Amino acid sequence: MNPVIDIRSLSFSYGTVPTLSGIDLQVAPGEFLGIVGPNAGGKSTLLKLILGLLQPQSGDLRVLERSPRAASRLLGYVPQCPSFGRDFPITVAQVVQLGRLGQGGNRWQALWPGRASGADQEVVRRALAEVEAGDIAKRQIGSLSGGQLQRVLLARALVGQPRILILDEPTANIDQRLEGEIFDLLKLLNARMTILVVSHDISFISRYVSRVACVNRTLVCHRTDAIDGAVIQELYGENVRMIAQAH
Repeated sequence: MNPVIDIRSLSFSYGTVPTLSGIDLQVAPGEFLGIVGPNAGGKSTLLKLILGLLQPQSGDLRVLERSPRAASRLLGYVPQCPSFGRDFPITVAQVVQLGRLGQGGNRWQALWPGRASGADQEVVRRALAEVEAGDIAKRQIGSLSGGQLQRVLLARALVGQPRILILDEPTANIDQRLEGEIFDLLKLLNARMTILVVSHDISFISRYVSRVACVNRTLVCHRTDAIDGAVIQELYGENVRMIAQAH
């Protein structure tokens, strides 16, 4: 089958500073891909290129056999932090309804209590139930814990019914127990969609992903069973202790 993400000889720079150079990556339908690398290594830039927020300066990038911008409505994105203040007066259900904007017709009514269509409300209800957050639908977003907030942001991405789900360090601000719960949920979602997840914890995500894309200006993919201390040291340029975990 054709790859859902096809990147060939891609390069990108901010000014004269090269950020990504000669990137080649093909992601298969239904794959669960981990993306790792040091800070300022180019991970966030790679995500922005796939999402269509930046344009490659050389090379080719196709998402679902079209340009990233043309494919944007088929992508779900979960940021590390919400794009709005935690004190913004909005409920959990309203946050999730925002994920319906642009999904056919005018969806701005999602911003107003009681104005969302019955179909939109049902999609929101199902998404919150799937991430096990249905019981907090009426709570203010500012009252949530870090783990609850990540589930809500995931539900917001799911209501757009994406074919590819992209997550940027979704468990960076939660404890290890909740991290496991989030990734168990992602593993279930992977049965119906391709998933890319950025993380700093290589040993942890290796329990879930099939391959790891190591990004540090260039990109090299490894099967999870091929990652060892030498790979980690080459990627990060320093000694990093890796704890083996059972798959």
